[in-house]
Amino acid sequence: MAIIQDLFSFILHIDEHLVEIIQKFGFGTYFILFLIVFVETGIVIFPFLPGDSLLFAGGTFAAVGALDLGLLLIIFFAAAVIGDTVNYHIGKKVGTTIKPGSFLGKLINQEKMNKAERFFNKHGGKTIALARFMPFIRTFIPFVAGASRMNYRYFLIYNIIGAAIWIGTCTITGYFFGNIPIIKNNFSTVILAIIFLSVLPAMIGVAKEHLKNRKKLA
Repeated sequence: MAIIQDLFSFILHIDEHLVEIIQKFGFGTYFILFLIVFVETGIVIFPFLPGDSLLFAGGTFAAVGALDLGLLLIIFFAAAVIGDTVNYHIGKKVGTTIKPGSFLGKLINQEKMNKAERFFNKHGGKTIALARFMPFIRTFIPFVAGASRMNYRYFLIYNIIGAAIWIGTCTITGYFFGNIPIIKNNFSTVILAIIFLSVLPAMIGVAKEHLKNRKKLA
């Protein structure tokens, strides 16, 4: 429970924590940011780590000179592409052998996995790029793609395109808007808004599916 509270605090007050990390680790901050994005996208059992909010906060700190924007974009992009690639190969290796009652099966959120599978089956290859903007879903989609034996070159194209759009959009938005007084003074509220907007497509999808099922039963 304490770990969940600490994680929630880190996400909600990510600006304050980034200040501490930059002050303590200096250039090593880039490695820490790389690691967070890599794990969030590359390890299927860690979908709860900050994604969009971290990119936005990183851009905000780049705007005041605490981080280098160019290097930050490269670090984030590399972490996202490598993370999805690792996740794909993990899914290809073990995806079809995981049983619900096994150790790994218990670690993976089966409900989120099922949603990712339905999303993947509906939208095909472009799912790899679309899912970048959907927390939780973006962590499971590469795993599902690997387990489904999706052509790797096809996957890699969407992986690179999706990472470039996701990283560029979130980080540059933070760079240009993160230090506007009204946003800077209400940073926690902005982060919550970013999280809400990120999960909104998934919420709409669930609502549509629920309405469709109700019509079938009617």
